[in-house]
Amino acid sequence: MSAVRRVVSLVPSLTEAVAVSAPGRLVGVTDWCTHPEDLGDAVRIGGTKNPDVPAVIGLRPDLVIANEEENRAADLAALEAAGVRVLVTGIRTLPQAFAELDRVLAGALGLARPGWLDDAEAAWARVEPLPAVRAVVPVWRRPWMVLGRDTFAGDVLARLGVGNVYAGHAERYPRIRPQDPAVADCDLVVLPDEPYRFTAGDGPEAFPGLPAALVSGRHLTWYGPSLVRAPAVLAQALRAARPYRSRD
Repeated sequence: MSAVRRVVSLVPSLTEAVAVSAPGRLVGVTDWCTHPEDLGDAVRIGGTKNPDVPAVIGLRPDLVIANEEENRAADLAALEAAGVRVLVTGIRTLPQAFAELDRVLAGALGLARPGWLDDAEAAWARVEPLPAVRAVVPVWRRPWMVLGRDTFAGDVLARLGVGNVYAGHAERYPRIRPQDPAVADCDLVVLPDEPYRFTAGDGPEAFPGLPAALVSGRHLTWYGPSLVRAPAVLAQALRAARPYRSRD
């Protein structure tokens, strides 16, 4: 197999992972790829859900990196039909994130395992969970959508002592009402700043009586170099939401 020198990333967190580990290989990224700030001459090819497929093909990539959740199967199929090699990642737990990052960086790109990946695994291995709490974790508003079953962010929070009250839901991102009985039984509402940008003035007021933890969406949902600092950043935000009703 020929060397991978021209990469298009359709996933913001994987864009950061490639940019930090193999500067210069990215030739195309999405409009949502914000880290690192300097992505060189990489061309913007649209959103994660609506990439400009002909533009991607025109960049003549050796590899397109995608994700089963963030990208549409139809777009990936169109790229493959045009002869473009597509690597689709599947990441729903922290161990899967580490494994897939290794598959992308070492396996597909032929890089030496980056030091930040070792640092991230070490940081999470040292995590000591906070006192156990039950939480609702909105990711969108109008309509309200929350983390449900089998999500990467839910697994990250669980490792920090936060139990997702909707983890057993049949859907991965169910629609709810803030007045639902399950919410009333929570100790905490966790509000990330992406994909919806929750703030102190937009979100907490819908859950009166529940302490609100305003957390970095990048550290909660991205799988890449941000994982190194994620345990400390998220734990600090969760502690700031106290007092709450501990389950210990």
